[in-house]
Amino acid sequence: MANVEIRMVTTSNKQSDSRLRERMLAGDLAALSETFEHNHARLWHLVYFRMDVRLRSRIDPDDVLQDSFVAAESRLSHFIESENVSPIVWLRSIVLQTLIDLHRRHLAAQMRDATLDVSLNQSHGGQHTSVCLAEFLSGGMTSPSNAAIRAENERRMQAALSGMSDSDQEMIALRHLELLNNAEAAEVLDIQPKNASIRYVRAMKRLKEAVGEHSRRFLRDAEKSSAEISSEGD
Repeated sequence: MANVEIRMVTTSNKQSDSRLRERMLAGDLAALSETFEHNHARLWHLVYFRMDVRLRSRIDPDDVLQDSFVAAESRLSHFIESENVSPIVWLRSIVLQTLIDLHRRHLAAQMRDATLDVSLNQSHGGQHTSVCLAEFLSGGMTSPSNAAIRAENERRMQAALSGMSDSDQEMIALRHLELLNNAEAAEVLDIQPKNASIRYVRAMKRLKEAVGEHSRRFLRDAEKSSAEISSEGD
């Protein structure tokens, strides 16, 4: 699998986000467009991470997002009816449904419908999650000149992640691969933000305990980046 691509995330502004949300609740399609563009990088990461590896050479994540935006426009009334959901979590659900439809269209002969829903929401199972996370947490933070170090970090992290529960892997994936802040991850998992924070800290602690000291440095860098994203939205 190719190294996970990292895209820059636009800095969040609570006041601006709140105004956009209010406009979306009023049925403003321009506000939907602005919100989608503001979260484009995070939604792109969601598509890349959740897409079956067999489709990556055939389907561009940006094309998936284009289809998702069209779907979001037609379903804005659903967002208005669900006042308690945040825009990013609602858009995430639209993107996931678009992906499910694409998987059914391209891989219907190889996967049962029930399997599709579970696999997309759980990153095609623990193995897929551990591979993507290992690539992201190690490969994205080491220069190409240190390929051997990157490969060793990736091997250690994948082995450590594979030994963790699916729920721990999913929490780390939401924070580091989908780039959600703590409150957003809590909303996706339908738990309290405090519990989400505790679960994340415990999951990262288990991961750091399972890898070598050199790999822990990269995990500390990843935690710092995640904390910065979370502080912007909490």
